[in-house]
Amino acid sequence: MSVDLLSVALRALAFLALFQAAGVAIFLALLEHPLPATEPALRRLGKLAALIAALLLASQYVLEAARLSGELSGALDPDLQSVVMRSATSVTLAWRLLGLLLIALGLRRCGAAGITISVVGVVILLAAFTLVGHTSNAPLRWVLSPVLLAHLAVVVFWFGALLPLYLISLREPAEASARVVEQFSARAIWLVPGLLLAGIVLASLLLPDFAALRRPYGALLIVKFLAFCTLMLPAAANKWRFGPALRQGDAAAGRRFRHALTVEYGLIAAVLCLTAVLTTYYSPEG
Repeated sequence: MSVDLLSVALRALAFLALFQAAGVAIFLALLEHPLPATEPALRRLGKLAALIAALLLASQYVLEAARLSGELSGALDPDLQSVVMRSATSVTLAWRLLGLLLIALGLRRCGAAGITISVVGVVILLAAFTLVGHTSNAPLRWVLSPVLLAHLAVVVFWFGALLPLYLISLREPAEASARVVEQFSARAIWLVPGLLLAGIVLASLLLPDFAALRRPYGALLIVKFLAFCTLMLPAAANKWRFGPALRQGDAAAGRRFRHALTVEYGLIAAVLCLTAVLTTYYSPEG
């Protein structure tokens, strides 16, 4: 396996884990009613995702020296590791690890204090994305950074809620499950369009011209847009049909709801993996 391929695999898996950890923290912070049958499992899920994300990020960091040399043996080169340590990558890793640590610590505690700690961790984790990447050195960084943060926050809210909703529909009574789904949907119907809007703003400010859409970076952005459009199908089905049917306590309705959640999860995971490819191999100008 090439160094770049291994790096993009680690980055993709890290994205999935860290967005899941942050998403669980946000989901629990927004929860309006206790869920005794599910909350302990959600806290364990969030802490495990944070640990896995930290390990993947650390592994990806070690591999940065190998990417500089083009060979895996470069990971053991002290001079190259010194270069990486003095780069923005090192600073970003430190902030991301701090964010994950706070998320894990917050999820260990119940109540307002735990929520505050974990939400601060999420903010730090997402803010670290503005330190590296295409938005970090763009001329309009002052515009791109807040738009990127808003974009990432909606992804965390949406992706991070899917597994919790799946577990809740399995473990909680029908009335409680339906109530949580309704609360999630009421927020999502306003936030999800913002995801598309933020993506359009980012693309329009990063791409130099329309011709860039025919180059690899632009083509992958189009694929992401098409995936988003496809994602609206199961999301709409859960919003208008399967979610409301949960209140009836029908087992078939629960299965259909969870199936749609699984499709949503798979599509968003695919988009996150595509983003890892995009940010590893391509640039808006290339």
